[in-house]
Amino acid sequence: MSEQVSTRSAQIYERALKSMPGGVSRNTVLRKPHPLYVVKGEGARITDVEGVERIDFANNMASLIHGHAHPEVVAAVTEQLQKGTAFAEGTEAEVEFAELILSRNDNFEKIRFVNSGTEAIMSCLKASRAFTGRPKVAKVEGAYHGQYDYAEVSQNPTPVNWGDVDRPISVPVAKGTPPNALADVIVIPFNDIERALALLDQHKGEIACVLMDLMPHRVGLKPADPEFVRAIREWTRADGALLVLDEVITFRSCFGGAEDWYDLDPDLTALGKFIGGGFPVGAITGRADVMSVMDPLVPVVQFPHSGTFSANPVTMTAGLITMKLFDQGAIDHVNGLATRMREGIEAAIRETGITACVTGGGSLLRLHMRAEPPRNYREAFWNDEQRSHLTGLIDHLLNEGFTVVNTCTAVMSTAHTEADVDSFVAAMRRGFEKIAAE
Repeated sequence: MSEQVSTRSAQIYERALKSMPGGVSRNTVLRKPHPLYVVKGEGARITDVEGVERIDFANNMASLIHGHAHPEVVAAVTEQLQKGTAFAEGTEAEVEFAELILSRNDNFEKIRFVNSGTEAIMSCLKASRAFTGRPKVAKVEGAYHGQYDYAEVSQNPTPVNWGDVDRPISVPVAKGTPPNALADVIVIPFNDIERALALLDQHKGEIACVLMDLMPHRVGLKPADPEFVRAIREWTRADGALLVLDEVITFRSCFGGAEDWYDLDPDLTALGKFIGGGFPVGAITGRADVMSVMDPLVPVVQFPHSGTFSANPVTMTAGLITMKLFDQGAIDHVNGLATRMREGIEAAIRETGITACVTGGGSLLRLHMRAEPPRNYREAFWNDEQRSHLTGLIDHLLNEGFTVVNTCTAVMSTAHTEADVDSFVAAMRRGFEKIAAE
């Protein structure tokens, strides 16, 4: 490091660089000149190793719906820790948690728990192949679905490699991705019915599932057009392909997830993040007949499925308490806070005269340095000026005492208050004033 090692965080990062690639285990924590290192989280606030307290609007990438260290979750987990953390046998907590999740949405007929959103998506794709007997998967350009080879295709293409809009290229994320994996992923544009259906039609009878996030973060965090969702659903039904929804983030939007916005009946849904109450979690849920490909009680199991830490009692206990607390009143609270923040930021944009807009839905919102909300990944892609402004804004917010997701996305929790939101909006306005003065 060229920076003088003068702070506790800098010292920790100097050590970290010697033991981990880039000094981290997940790239999202990187920032210049070094990551923040947190020693404590309580409610809506975190405190770093320098003793600086900030209001947290990142909430570990939308995985904390009740903020940090909720007393009821802490108490229940502490009790479970004294009983054991993992067994080679089942626990009643798993069954009770399964019953609770299924009760929130009529589309959820059966469920299995795993350890992350990536694992949930992976299992959904494998279950879709097992059920349909087909090899290919279709997904939206730019959408993030974790680190599975097939799910991550065209997760971060650029103008250099994304190809023609009528025929997007399947772009690998990791060097060495097998060419056959790329060939088995059909990339479709978001919110473009004509182009998407034309691409799907070229692979009729070959596609196991269409994988879709109803409000994909990296595509712009804008809810999908209802007409687009309906068209994709009708195509899958006519073709015999499955519709798989990634609700790892958006399940927090409504009591039964973002699919409630559309009166939609997907075949499978992947869950994760906040349903684990702050612990690693994922879940696959959906139609009973599709889920039956994992059933070990049938003569021939089409998709043998297991995992050493799947449904461990600590996660199941934390998730059970978390979801019980996330009732309609809690949903209304976090969604209302997001609306208040969005309206406040929009007013600040108008009054400072900068070029920007806000997207989002439910308890999530994202700032864009463009006049109109992006309709797809290519429109949401940052140019150099936008990147500079957004990076500067994120640094400004950090210095003002707020954390956000590194796309300038804010995530609400039940621990946040209207005063927290108003303070954030005021800080954002000051950031806009700096941009306007440049």
